Amino acid sequence: MNFDNYDPGDFYDELFLAKSQPRPDAVLLVERINSLTMEELMQRQKAAQQALFKLGATFNVYSDNQGTERILPFDIIPRIVSAADWRWLEQGLKQRIHALNLFLTDIYNEQKILKDGVIPENVISSSKGFLHPCLGLQPPKGIWCHISGIDLVRDRDGQWYVLEDNMRCPSGISYVLENRRVMKSTFPMVFNQMSILPVDDYPGQLLETLLNVAPSGLPDPTVAVLTPGMYNSAYFEHSFLAQQMGVELVEGRDLVVADGYLQMRTTKGLKRVDVLYRRIDDDFLDPLAFRPDSMLGIPGLMEVYKNGRLALANAPGTGVADDKVIYAYVPKMVKYYLGEDQIIPNVPTYLCWEEHDQKYVLENLDKLVVKAANESGGYGMLVGPHATPEQREDFAHRITANPRNYIAQPTLCLSRVPTLIDGAFEGCHVDLRPYILYGKDIYVSPGGFTRVALRRGSLVVNSSQGGGGKDTWVIAEGAQQ
Repeated sequence: MNFDNYDPGDFYDELFLAKSQPRPDAVLLVERINSLTMEELMQRQKAAQQALFKLGATFNVYSDNQGTERILPFDIIPRIVSAADWRWLEQGLKQRIHALNLFLTDIYNEQKILKDGVIPENVISSSKGFLHPCLGLQPPKGIWCHISGIDLVRDRDGQWYVLEDNMRCPSGISYVLENRRVMKSTFPMVFNQMSILPVDDYPGQLLETLLNVAPSGLPDPTVAVLTPGMYNSAYFEHSFLAQQMGVELVEGRDLVVADGYLQMRTTKGLKRVDVLYRRIDDDFLDPLAFRPDSMLGIPGLMEVYKNGRLALANAPGTGVADDKVIYAYVPKMVKYYLGEDQIIPNVPTYLCWEEHDQKYVLENLDKLVVKAANESGGYGMLVGPHATPEQREDFAHRITANPRNYIAQPTLCLSRVPTLIDGAFEGCHVDLRPYILYGKDIYVSPGGFTRVALRRGSLVVNSSQGGGGKDTWVIAEGAQQ
């Protein structure tokens, strides 16, 4: 019995209520795993990793001198989300995206939320993600954030929180789709017996989302995915999504502005592009509007966009909503724009530029997580309880030198899921990144990317920092397990 020695301990465990007591939705899965020997499980784990390797599900690590491409570590023990939890999360995610989209429309146009004093004006103007060339922008159909990834965590008491928002170019959905394909062959019997919501319609939903904002009056709009190129860490995902949607994968050098339109070079001459799903950061999109040294972008792209002859997903300027200082104001945005209380709470957040908060943070660095406002991927972060005195002192200097650039949060005790490590089950900490598409309606793909911290005791789940992935099984409403 593989799980006999597994002890959830003093954590919220996603599969177990207590030792040898699976959660109701996990009973079938636990029984099936217990019917296999550890050797059989390890063989399935190895087969799953090999299948992902053959599918090409890799990511690049820029700082790694062992070679750039790596397979994302994958664990075959899934995370299960109950139907009731998912119903609540879905509602909360739709609310959040709706409010953030209204916020983006407002701050690049009338700026009512600033004039009404709900958010201090200097918080916006000092944000690296706030782009002055985007002032006055009116994206097609008023949609800024077509594709979002919202990072969620669950604390020791089972409460869900939003950890951060990813509104620029969120990655990871390709792993969700490929992990699911592999899991169906790893546990086919369990899959047939359990009512698990499917995820494989995501590419179709994504294509519909993109076509929804195409310039009107076109019988057959051309959609393309813009990638920085094969050396980008998420290149596998760019090519995978283009292939799944049946659209072109292009680099900046394949595109040119001609006759007032964005056009791509083909063997038959230039062909107009109507919708561009861009997977490069705002700064590099157009050297005439943003960074003049960009070799990845297309000169004149923003002019075509402003003239309504091209749709961009996501709209330029969305990065301001990723700023971790602005994150702290989302509950106020929800109240201001929607007249509602936020459904999924934020993690309590201390703003280091506020004198009272900064004093508290500097006195409690050993208890807090400190994050740089505009970093991602686990970089620019201090996990206070696990840091050395020297590291804490270094961050104290950084905070006092540039307080606007830092926030701090309590160290959450992230929920755990049993994970196969060295022939035994270890409880490893996880987060969850659901993907939300904003088209005619707001669509939340069931589940999302469960990232798992594979270093013992670690709270850092990012792939660039030694994390891996798990499949996320959302149980259908009314399912009898």
